[in-house]
Amino acid sequence: MIRAYAATEKSGKLEPFEYDPGLLGEEEVEIQVEYCGICHSDLHMLDNDWGMTQYPFVPGHEVVGTVSALGSRVTTLKVGQRVGAGWFSHSCMTCEWCMSGNQNLCPKAEGIIVGRHGGFADKVRVNYEWAIAIPDDMNPVSAGPLFCGGITVFNPILVCGVKPTEKVGVIGIGGLGHMAIRFLKAWGCEVTAFSHSPEKEAEAKAMGATHFVNSVDPEALASVANSLDFILSTVTADLNWDAYINALRPKGRLHVVGVAPNPLSASLFPLLLGQKSISASPLGSPVTTSDMLNFSVRHGLEPIIEVYPLEQVNEAFEKLRNGKPRYRLVLKV
Repeated sequence: MIRAYAATEKSGKLEPFEYDPGLLGEEEVEIQVEYCGICHSDLHMLDNDWGMTQYPFVPGHEVVGTVSALGSRVTTLKVGQRVGAGWFSHSCMTCEWCMSGNQNLCPKAEGIIVGRHGGFADKVRVNYEWAIAIPDDMNPVSAGPLFCGGITVFNPILVCGVKPTEKVGVIGIGGLGHMAIRFLKAWGCEVTAFSHSPEKEAEAKAMGATHFVNSVDPEALASVANSLDFILSTVTADLNWDAYINALRPKGRLHVVGVAPNPLSASLFPLLLGQKSISASPLGSPVTTSDMLNFSVRHGLEPIIEVYPLEQVNEAFEKLRNGKPRYRLVLKV
């Protein structure tokens, strides 16, 4: 039996819950969970905001733990090895996207908390391709948020071809944005942080930002016109997108990883004149995730976290719901 915490109704309280996972699949990996991050996606799923939650619902998709059992066909890992798992738990491994190393784009990809139980538990199972080995020198306590928030902001650096010589912007200094600033600084970029909270300026600069822009000040936004090569939006809010497109240099790109509540609205003419573009991306592939972990170790990068025991999961969720984490929450199992 797997012991977990589950909600039995929309937005419900998480209560102790046990379930029998059945026989371990031939290509599955069972992970003894040590830590599991709490992400806003867990909250969206708890509240059934996306209309695909099944109850009882066990959240948790930023898992860190050790391999406790291996399916008979798994040869890439060993029992006792520390691994992590993120949003995905399985991809088909036969479609063109999987075969080209883009398993995160697999049309049949399985979410670890979609129609199955996640990592707010003593154990969780994923297929071998999404059980990512964690470097020996990585701090396991803070590693969990890298498997969702971290890879969400690291993947665009690669897929968008961001160069170390470029000047970049990060919109939002929160759970995603603070990691984006650190990654881009370590990548070699000159970073401008955009935030509606002026009191975060000193902290943003301590994270690696060279410049800070108060995003609710129209004059401040206008002052960075035609200055940035790449802007990464990490927020889940509707913004004055034209102001950020105006901040881009010719051939600049606005890349979105935060889901705003309404359709993105932007003027076409500035995009056309400057050959600018707008793009978006999901999490990265297993190889990109592994590269991110190694990059983080090499540069000594960790998310800023607050740790709660698993038994206090509801208190942690309430802190997340009220928008007060600094900056990621992690459960110790």
